[in-house]
Amino acid sequence: MFASGWNQTVPTEEAGSMAALLLLPLLLLLLPLLLLKLHLWPQLRWLPADLAFAVRALRCKRALRARALAAAAADPEGPEGGCSLAWRLAELARQRPTHTFLIHGSLRFSYLEAERKSNRAARAFLRARGWDWGPGSDSGAGSAGEGDRAAPGAGDAAAGSGAALAGRDCAAPLAPGVTVALLLPAGPEFLWLWFGLAKAGLRTAFVPTALRRGPLLHCLRSCGARALVLAPEFLESLEPDLPALRTMGLHLWAAGPGTHPAGMSDLLAEMSTEGDGPVPGYLSSPQSMTDTCLYIFTSGTTGLPKAARISHLKILQCQGFYQLCGVRQEDVIYLALPLYHTSGSLLGIVGCLGIGATVVLKSKFSAGQFWEDCQQHRVTVFQYIGELCRYLVNQPPNKAEHGHKVRLAVGSGLRPDTWERFVRRFGPLQVLETYGLTEGNVATINYTGQRGAVGRASWLYKHIFPFSLIRYDVTTGEPIRDAQGHCVATSPGEPGLLVAPVSQQSPFLGYAGGPELAQGKLLKDVFRPGDVFFNTGDLLVCDDQGFLRFHDRTGDTFRWKGENVATTEVAEVLEALDFLQEVNVYGVTVPGHEGRAGMAALTLRPPHSLDLTQLYTHVSENLPPYARPRFLRLQESLATTETFKQQKVRMANEGFDPSTLSDPLYVLDQAVGAYLPLTPVRYSMLLAGDLRI
Repeated sequence: MFASGWNQTVPTEEAGSMAALLLLPLLLLLLPLLLLKLHLWPQLRWLPADLAFAVRALRCKRALRARALAAAAADPEGPEGGCSLAWRLAELARQRPTHTFLIHGSLRFSYLEAERKSNRAARAFLRARGWDWGPGSDSGAGSAGEGDRAAPGAGDAAAGSGAALAGRDCAAPLAPGVTVALLLPAGPEFLWLWFGLAKAGLRTAFVPTALRRGPLLHCLRSCGARALVLAPEFLESLEPDLPALRTMGLHLWAAGPGTHPAGMSDLLAEMSTEGDGPVPGYLSSPQSMTDTCLYIFTSGTTGLPKAARISHLKILQCQGFYQLCGVRQEDVIYLALPLYHTSGSLLGIVGCLGIGATVVLKSKFSAGQFWEDCQQHRVTVFQYIGELCRYLVNQPPNKAEHGHKVRLAVGSGLRPDTWERFVRRFGPLQVLETYGLTEGNVATINYTGQRGAVGRASWLYKHIFPFSLIRYDVTTGEPIRDAQGHCVATSPGEPGLLVAPVSQQSPFLGYAGGPELAQGKLLKDVFRPGDVFFNTGDLLVCDDQGFLRFHDRTGDTFRWKGENVATTEVAEVLEALDFLQEVNVYGVTVPGHEGRAGMAALTLRPPHSLDLTQLYTHVSENLPPYARPRFLRLQESLATTETFKQQKVRMANEGFDPSTLSDPLYVLDQAVGAYLPLTPVRYSMLLAGDLRI
């Protein structure tokens, strides 16, 4: 018995000793980590999430690379040999022909129907290029061949030279690779025409629907548009612009029936006579993945909107957006953002194509209808900008907000206070905040759901999507450099300028027009001689846990209603009024609202008086709604710096409280449609949310 016990005890003790010896090196390795626990634990606790996202990102990159290689090897005569939009649509029409791609009101379209609709659009545009297949023909044979593929840079050469268009016959054939502008609301027609233009080897320019007069003509000239497709419902407001559009020699189409001006035809009617068979892939296949295929207008510090170049590579990368966010093929995505925005078109629509899901597309967001829509269509994913979430939490309680299927909200610009209220009221759901720029080469994703953060700065994420935060002097408007002339990385908790290295995989294409438009967007010799980084113009903060939080925008641009507002553009419009002598435009923080509202300090030109009626009419006609100043401040003279620059920061800090400012103040009352004196009563109504701005 004893011997038996001994024989059993010895191996047990030996096993224990061996285990201790094996554990000793591990304990020695862990000892430094334990000693530095307080310093390292904040970062280490998120390591599993960082690893999981890194694996997902690498899988996504591998899948997109495989798709691109398959397209390059495909038959150039077939649809899957075309650009990334063309072959992805053809692939989905083959793999998921009956699956619902688009829901718009009572209309539903499958992936096969989307493919056929866009083929009809492509054929209508090819006919405008001079192709002649005959009405309704599905034949790919015609007068054109592979030589009709746009030459590299052909469209780039045209962009920015709109003045040369004067005198052109508006019915002249469209050349390969030229730009066609779309001035349309979010709807199925927008998508069919965009996809059709891509398949026909033509570039598309998404024109913001609120633009008229000078800003509209500027946009069309800057991207070198040769044609414009507009919604019939916009014709009345565009009537004063039609003579200038004709002078530019634009081929004009209306996207629908109605009484059209002379020389304007119904493009949808032309589409209906075309066949819906595929078009040859070589028509849209790019010479290089960095070739421009699309223009999206973005406001910058230079004033008027700039036409950001969007490459075939960026379109391909955006196909992976929802995959990175954890959205699945069976999800239903709710999209109520303008399609002329990157968030609506590239992230929402192209991202949906990337996973083959279903999108519910709304022409206009309705906070009162939102949850009913989500219930009706069994929505699981919501694409937002911060303002939309604020509208929802400010709505009265609704039965439909309970029992919904929404599990994920993806977007940008959500303030922490609204974030908390949104999740507490409408949860359980996950909020996935992102950061990115239309023309940028860097994006961040808060895949952990940490409240208030826009992303992570872990070494794993930065290895896959490299970026840096560098010290920035807000006084000089320049990065701070060391004695060697290199930029200096920030410390945790310190605001820094977000920059990203420019490479073949992450290029910066700039804007249509002159190189001066991209001035300041590229920084050289950032960390070593010869390197080049993209300057986002945004200040972010990285905390001690590696979370990124948005801090502020550099320069004079501020953000309101999900749009960038350039103070110089607004000031130039106001200065056109003969009774104003000086104008200083800046953004002010309004409690309960995302971003900053526009405020204009004004001085009068003697002997004129302030005409609020004329001022309101002028800004309504010449500025899009989001850019119209919400507040006015009438002054005897404008404050300037020692170098005679306008004092924007000080003015913004002084705000618009009538109890602390002696200057006459006015507020834009949206309901009345006029600028009214900002009295203490109206100020209180504004703070209480009873005055809509």
